[in-house]
Amino acid sequence: MLIVRSLLFNTAFYANLILWQIILIPGALVPRRQFMELVKMWARTSVWLLRVVAGIRVVITGQEKIPAGGALVAAKHQSFLETFALLPLLDDPTYILKRELMWIPFFGWYLAKARCVPIDRKAGSMALVQMTARAKEEAQHGRQIIIFPEGTRRPPGAPPAYKYGVAHLYQNLGFPCVPIAMNSGLYWPRRQFIRRPGTVRIEVQDAIPPGLAREEFFKLVQERIETASNRLLEEGRAELGMGPASSSETSLSKV
Repeated sequence: MLIVRSLLFNTAFYANLILWQIILIPGALVPRRQFMELVKMWARTSVWLLRVVAGIRVVITGQEKIPAGGALVAAKHQSFLETFALLPLLDDPTYILKRELMWIPFFGWYLAKARCVPIDRKAGSMALVQMTARAKEEAQHGRQIIIFPEGTRRPPGAPPAYKYGVAHLYQNLGFPCVPIAMNSGLYWPRRQFIRRPGTVRIEVQDAIPPGLAREEFFKLVQERIETASNRLLEEGRAELGMGPASSSETSLSKV
């Protein structure tokens, strides 16, 4: 049944994605804020399919900790789920993402319409300069800049691999940073077909005010995300009957 349910969900999810890419064609003509509301509708339908077809509930707590206006949102990245599940949580979100995604027909055009912030990883130090300038412009217009500080999806329990880009943004934007922890990788594993029924927990942590020294912030944002994510992983493992993490996983996750 797990395989069948996963197959049904994956089919429905990608069919829904294609449908919304068609729906958004005329939507690309409306103002960006209205366009983002349509994108959030796609995100909500995807979360609904997760619950109804795959049996995966998404529970988000701590929304009241998100400050109004511009902010940097630093989220754990374990699966594809958080790329859409975070959208309805925020007022006017945009993503830091690799430039190559902007080249995908339709999908990339919509990313441009949403004024996502591309980063050219081959541009070296100039990539940070360009990314920061674009992100600051969006944040000054009251938007929430979502970044995955590790740069890519990491399996649950893997040692953290945070990049300094998040600290660079924090220092230069001058806005609070909202850390977000989760255990999504247990239910929607990266590079796997299986979708395990259960409860994905996404937890908003206390916002970090602007003005901290770079190293102090870099240590604090990792500590808040990793401590909460490890706790959520243990709760998820218990729900799935996986048992606690091994001692090697626990020690690695604290690196």
